[in-house]
Amino acid sequence: MDARQSEAPSANGSETGGLTPGNDGIGVLELAIILPTLNERGNLAPLLDRIGGALGNTAWEVLIVDDNSADGTADEARRLALSDNRVRVIQRIGRRGLASAAIEGFCATAAPYCAVMDADHQHDPALLPKMLRSLKAGEAEVAVASRFAEGASTAQWNAPDREKISGAANALARKLTGVELSDPMSGFFMLPSTIARGLVPRLSGIGFKILLDLLATSEITLTVKEFPLDFAARREGESKLDRAIAFDFLAGLYDKTFGKLIPTRFALFGTVGALGVVVHFAVLSLILLGLGEGFALAQGIATVSAMSFNFWLNNWLTYRDARLKGVRKLIAGWIGFCLTCSVGAFANIAVATLLQANGVIWALAALAGILVGSVWNFALSSRFVWGRF
Repeated sequence: MDARQSEAPSANGSETGGLTPGNDGIGVLELAIILPTLNERGNLAPLLDRIGGALGNTAWEVLIVDDNSADGTADEARRLALSDNRVRVIQRIGRRGLASAAIEGFCATAAPYCAVMDADHQHDPALLPKMLRSLKAGEAEVAVASRFAEGASTAQWNAPDREKISGAANALARKLTGVELSDPMSGFFMLPSTIARGLVPRLSGIGFKILLDLLATSEITLTVKEFPLDFAARREGESKLDRAIAFDFLAGLYDKTFGKLIPTRFALFGTVGALGVVVHFAVLSLILLGLGEGFALAQGIATVSAMSFNFWLNNWLTYRDARLKGVRKLIAGWIGFCLTCSVGAFANIAVATLLQANGVIWALAALAGILVGSVWNFALSSRFVWGRF
């Protein structure tokens, strides 16, 4: 849902916290700033003030791509747009993720240059004019605000564990992209819109690291210039990232290398399922051999334990961009997952039995049954537990 408001600005700008009127009279639109948001209501007005102060007379617009935030971020963005026609709002229903939000922003602007940055005030808008001048001068095809370039600082970030993860991920990313960067995992960058849109059909749109996706997708190595960034603390709210970010990064690497053979989300689902088998046998052995209970009881408890483990891990990792939260949603999701897995188990047994009865070697018949059951479970749980994928 894309809504652009262009009513006349208020006389004193009080409704927008001091925002100035739009681009009328300044010149042709040059830059779009894409802000993927999730529960960033209180951050918007101050950030727009900072962007306007940094860019001065440059003709710009902001595309706030909101993943249907519970705190009313999209409504706040529309309120701001009523007094400033540089503010545009894309409220997404049933679509989530920072990378896919940036992709929608690339396709929604007419500006010749586009920047992606966070709305939490960790990225300094003062770098925007420098990055834009560099691209217009032909010094690079991509301008990147780096947390680790010479002159940058992460002192205010105060997250040494995340810095270690970022450092290791950067080393792998450089090998994947062939681009020598101090921070290929940066979430603050700028490039010509034509380049971004040209790459969109081949982008995976998975996870949070859209810059890595762009650099790895381009058949021609893109020239990059880095700008040292003083990475600040969040102004308010909680980070959209968590400790699953390392797994998210690995999923992105997988998608760029093997994703065309086996869809990434299905590969993750299958990996979780394999771990569930280990949990199943561990619980079965503990109850059957350790506690001396009967096989039927042990098998039942092991089955429920494995399905519960699979549901938890899939919710945390495989579907982390659509993660279920809250007691009611989690219980409903768990019940739905167990039901879909029960249907998958029936399909597994039926297919394997039919093939074996028709002369197929038992091992191949079992493998075919497992594959059918896995695909069935993936399709049903994706649709009925975590939404439509």
